[in-house]
Amino acid sequence: MKLTKFRHACVRLEKGESILVIDPGSFSEEAALDGANAVLITHEHFDHVDPDRLRTAAEANPSLEIWTNESVAALLTDVPAKIQVVRHGDAFDTAGFGVKVIGERHAPVHPDIPIIRNTGFLVDEGVFYPGDAFTPPGVEVPTLLAPTNAPWMKGLEMIAYLREVRPARAFSTHDGLLNDIGLGIIDRWLELEADKQKADMRRLKPGESVTLP
Repeated sequence: MKLTKFRHACVRLEKGESILVIDPGSFSEEAALDGANAVLITHEHFDHVDPDRLRTAAEANPSLEIWTNESVAALLTDVPAKIQVVRHGDAFDTAGFGVKVIGERHAPVHPDIPIIRNTGFLVDEGVFYPGDAFTPPGVEVPTLLAPTNAPWMKGLEMIAYLREVRPARAFSTHDGLLNDIGLGIIDRWLELEADKQKADMRRLKPGESVTLP
């Protein structure tokens, strides 16, 4: 499986001619959706979902499938795609990928902001994307897409999550709000944790790809 990181919180998974995109929000490149067969969306925040881009992608590919929760589906009523609502504990196949749904709630952001739905996805038993939360996957996770910066988190929580999940590989996501100084700090923290856990933990630059075993 080929994994490509796009800006901020978007990743693209490819197996042969099958393409699965996760959280193509307004901060990510429009090209992330090129040729996509299926899209997974964790929650309704604009940095994770862009209805206009999804509409364009669905018009280009009428067979496009979008899998998400009820809150996001309500935003996509005029997107001409096959939209499927899923919940924690569900499992499904899409575009040649097997997906399990793990998690229900976004991390707390602000005392005056209600907590929204957040849907994590485990793809092919190998890649876990928790969305905006530090959801315990409850299973062994070979590759973790770990949030590394957000208004709702602090670095200590990121490290605690990496130590709880203990993946063989972890790649940074949700890092689009950082300047070069902040990204350098994330790089260093991931490097230190990789040394401690004897694992591959790092930040992929936008457009950078890795091949997963």
